[in-house]
Amino acid sequence: MADILSLKEAALVYLDRSGGLQKLVEDCKPFSDPGQVEAVYRLCVSVNPSDVIEVDPVLGDCVLHNPLAATALFKSVCFLAIKTLSLVEKIHTESQVNVILKLTHLPPFPEYTLDLCSFPRGYGPVRPVSMEGLVIALTRVTKYTQGARFLCVNDDCPCSTGFHHIRVHAPGATESATVGNNFSCMICSYPLKEDVKFRVLGDKQLVELIHVKALDGLSAYQQSSLRYQSVTLFLRDELCNSMRIGRLYRVLGIPAHVHQWPSITWSVEANSVQPWEPEYPHKVSASFQKLLKSTAGSPWRFSAVVAHFFGSDVAPPGLYNTLKLGLLLSLVQTRSDEKDTFHNLDLLVVTTDTLIPDRLMMYSLALACRGPVEGFACWEILAVTKRTELDAIQSVLESCTVSVFIPGKKYGEDADQQLSFPVQCSFWALTESTDASRRSGRADYAILGTAVGSITTWCCIAHLKHGLNVQ
Repeated sequence: MADILSLKEAALVYLDRSGGLQKLVEDCKPFSDPGQVEAVYRLCVSVNPSDVIEVDPVLGDCVLHNPLAATALFKSVCFLAIKTLSLVEKIHTESQVNVILKLTHLPPFPEYTLDLCSFPRGYGPVRPVSMEGLVIALTRVTKYTQGARFLCVNDDCPCSTGFHHIRVHAPGATESATVGNNFSCMICSYPLKEDVKFRVLGDKQLVELIHVKALDGLSAYQQSSLRYQSVTLFLRDELCNSMRIGRLYRVLGIPAHVHQWPSITWSVEANSVQPWEPEYPHKVSASFQKLLKSTAGSPWRFSAVVAHFFGSDVAPPGLYNTLKLGLLLSLVQTRSDEKDTFHNLDLLVVTTDTLIPDRLMMYSLALACRGPVEGFACWEILAVTKRTELDAIQSVLESCTVSVFIPGKKYGEDADQQLSFPVQCSFWALTESTDASRRSGRADYAILGTAVGSITTWCCIAHLKHGLNVQ
């Protein structure tokens, strides 16, 4: 008991020093509304493991290696502060306080790092780990039960009223573990029945995260035979919609086994999400720097020289200089700025001889960070494409946004949804100029058909610098 009290005292000292108590006061103000009565009140507490270790090493070890026990300690301290400071009069029991510890970081040691390329998926300690990876899929936001109130069916039991039996979501727990119908009273062992009007719902989203090396399969280089397995992340409440397809993130989370008989799914409950960019060696050769310095007197000389000699392994110098310059500009332009605004430069190449332009594009594709090659259907199929479908294709190219229709019946809902995703890539299209004349009677869409439907060796190359958001 003395150890528990000392840990609670250390947690209180940390909250006081870190400003957590003041944040608790601010977070409790919205709960003071007399018209808002809930069974569970969710509070997020920011925890810096390094600072906690300085206050009390035992408490710091508990935060890093036994997060459930650490959550219980901070929950007890927060409840005591709420009652002492009279922050929320509607909170009567400690079980009504649902504390979520938000870790700022983890120690930079291998024990706290989960490599998605070679991590084991056996039973291990339920403790926070750090991982980096690429988002390849995500679901729409749905609801889950944050907490629920249960009452004893025995009228003579004190638990037949009040807020004694409160169940909240825990990492790895399923919905039935929170709102099941097989719970018993801890006093009289009578069955418990949920008071549905006090159920508290939250937002939930599933994300598939994979190792960044999986992007090698999208490059123009020779692909390896390695296979990569993604891991499922659970994003809840304020973390929903914090990740986007094609982006790289560093995630702090708690691995858990989700039991859904007869299968067991290995997943991760996300605790915090931050954008991540791997460190790539960026070194400019001395000869290239010398060329830039010698041509600094003219705004065009440097780009002209580079375009002249670019791709000399696949095309003679001086040939297709305009195409070479366009490819270089597109490679440089494909990026996202600090405001998350994507900049791109699309290229449409129409020529009577596609051999050399095709080689130049494939050569340039190897310089892109990511470059999948997609092959579309034959010209005859595009020739019979409906006007509405061509309008949809043109809309995607103009707005750089693609919409995905989600039927409500598939997910047990009445209303359908339509989600929009940004297409953050530059498109390179190549076709023979003689193909444009084959679309007789469709002159208004001749250019669009040429841009989208390639009849040569490949149709469209999308090279990506920061994000692959094509659905």
